[in-house]
Amino acid sequence: MGAELEQLEALVGHTFRARELLRRALTHKSIIVEQSAGTLHVASDNEQLEFLGDAVLGFLVSEELMARYPELPEGRLSKIKAHLVSAAHLHEVARQLSLGDYLYLGRGEEMSGGRAKRALLANAVEAVIAALYLDGGMKASRRFVELYVLAGLDKSDYESCGAIDDFKSALQEAAQARKLPQPRYVIVKERGPEHSKTFTVEVRVGREYSAQADGNSKKSAGQKAAQLVLDRMSHPAPDAG
Repeated sequence: MGAELEQLEALVGHTFRARELLRRALTHKSIIVEQSAGTLHVASDNEQLEFLGDAVLGFLVSEELMARYPELPEGRLSKIKAHLVSAAHLHEVARQLSLGDYLYLGRGEEMSGGRAKRALLANAVEAVIAALYLDGGMKASRRFVELYVLAGLDKSDYESCGAIDDFKSALQEAAQARKLPQPRYVIVKERGPEHSKTFTVEVRVGREYSAQADGNSKKSAGQKAAQLVLDRMSHPAPDAG
């Protein structure tokens, strides 16, 4: 496996001083159960690295978007960021690196096609970003993010894409990126005559985020509520007291 790790190091543009960090980033929790049988000796799985990598990735993407597009409003930057840190986009990054070929998986995960699973691969990308940060500092992780996550970024691609104006989809991606529950929408009330109704829709993302909005259709009210929650995610209220 050492030669394969050298190949991956070449792809990510960093030679690890502590290669165990890279090995840990590629270690899925399913293999831990095999340690007792002496199949593989690793310090831990990649879940904590995934947690750190998510934060590093979010910072680097935000920093770069502000530098490239100072004219864009915060809401649009948030939607572009939500796409870039989404599981779908990180899965594409993983495929570009053939990251699945380098993973350490338990037998059951291997047999169920774990090397091609979107969530598993996206999590591994975040873990690799954390490993780069811990071994080579922000410079190493920034190089990787610029090379793979931000590759080919053009704001016009997002402005011409219908999804960028779909706040419900953007909120779903943002919740996924933050490891939060998926948004839940509830029609709070309907009022007005049948031909001209106004709907109030509430959206909740876990216990932390919620908002209500009115619209002349359930869809428009849901989109407005989703936009409010996206804004609150980007501008959290200060702690009381």
